[in-house]
Amino acid sequence: MTTSHDVAKLAGVSQSTVSRALRGLPGISERTRRDIERAAEMLAYVPSEAGRSLSTRRTRTIGVVAAELTNPFFPELVEPMRAEFERLGYRVLLIPDSSEAPLEIDRLADGTLDGVIITTVMLGSQLPHRLAARQIPFVLANRDIDGIDADTVVLDNQLGGRMVASLLADLGHVKVAAILGPPDTSVGRDRGIGFQQGLSDRGIALLPSRVRSGPFTYETGYRATLELLATPEPPTAIFCGNDVIAFGACNAAATRGLTPGRDLTIIGFDDIEMSAWDLFQITTVNGDMVGMAEMAARLLIQHIDAVDSAPQRLTLTPRLVLRGTHAPPPN
Repeated sequence: MTTSHDVAKLAGVSQSTVSRALRGLPGISERTRRDIERAAEMLAYVPSEAGRSLSTRRTRTIGVVAAELTNPFFPELVEPMRAEFERLGYRVLLIPDSSEAPLEIDRLADGTLDGVIITTVMLGSQLPHRLAARQIPFVLANRDIDGIDADTVVLDNQLGGRMVASLLADLGHVKVAAILGPPDTSVGRDRGIGFQQGLSDRGIALLPSRVRSGPFTYETGYRATLELLATPEPPTAIFCGNDVIAFGACNAAATRGLTPGRDLTIIGFDDIEMSAWDLFQITTVNGDMVGMAEMAARLLIQHIDAVDSAPQRLTLTPRLVLRGTHAPPPN
């Protein structure tokens, strides 16, 4: 097997110079770098990640903690994250986290990971605190928790909720309902807070009897919509905590003979790819998942390269995406 010593011999330089050149480090002339790259190509040399790890004390592997990928939101967030890490020269290890199989800190702190991205976490989770205590670089992406100063990339979910409230008020809706995500997550909490504040600012009450919450699943939207439509004064508009809940709400409305966007307004959140499918055409809130993923990846690499750097908080601005499931209240 060709080694870096073989490349060094052919290029007429030291082995350490070969290592620095092929890692893209400064302090090497362009002519020397070209000679080394040419020698490596001639010898079909492939750098050994194992050897590189020993010299740099890095594995160039990142752990991404995500919920079950049955929720289409997470593949759409994780894939651009993986692509950005690959561009930066890192591999990604996907680490599932669920209530059925809670994540143990030892899985993240066994020395195989250079850093961790956390995309799903409850408000009271101790995972970020334990990572900080073990000095493992990490970034919170999409989710937030209270009481820790950490690198974070999130959407302004309260603003997104207020934007939906303003849309419904402008359309003339008064009998408004909400099917929110889990209240013990920053996303579920903040979208609900923003929505309620936005309605209050427009003089519209969100009655407790018209509020439901649950996991970010199709079943949550389906069951809650059937309940809301069975009340004596059913809502004319429903705000859903994410697009998957909105899918369930749309199907439940259809079983009652209602057409979303004509008989009942249904608004989602996240703007996942499926929400634009012709079958759904969900009016929703775009959270720039690609931008969030790429920012989180770059922020983690910055943290790995400068472990003592001050934590940064990056907040993305949402935007409404008007499609086919909103309309004024029916006469």
